[in-house]
Amino acid sequence: MAFEIVTAVIASSTALAVAVVGYWFTKKREREAELRKERLEHYKELVSSLSDILEGDDNFQGQKRFAVACNNLNLIAPASVIKALQVFQDETKSSNPNRSFERHDELLSLLLIKMRQDLNVSSDGESMLTFRLWAPGKQQ
Repeated sequence: MAFEIVTAVIASSTALAVAVVGYWFTKKREREAELRKERLEHYKELVSSLSDILEGDDNFQGQKRFAVACNNLNLIAPASVIKALQVFQDETKSSNPNRSFERHDELLSLLLIKMRQDLNVSSDGESMLTFRLWAPGKQQ
């Protein structure tokens, strides 16, 4: 009789442990998915704000939107993305007398690659790509 009780206790404890561990892993995956979704929204906002401040389009609202997007990334982006963003910011700031379009495109590509890596987007062929942003033509 004692053997049957011990067996029942072990079986129920094992079932409970499996359920708890399964629940924990499921919640962990859900949190990671939610965080990825939120990072994607922040990354989209950053790229959208970059479109507002393309070369020659000097508007304060666009610059403010870009600054807010950059600041928000400090809360959610991994260190590799933040570092790439800071290098890009240093290159493109107006006080940099040595700015160049080539370096801009190189650092923008690096930033976008780091964001894509964070989102687990396939990296096939990324090393050959140079990412660029497009803007509408000037209004006359």
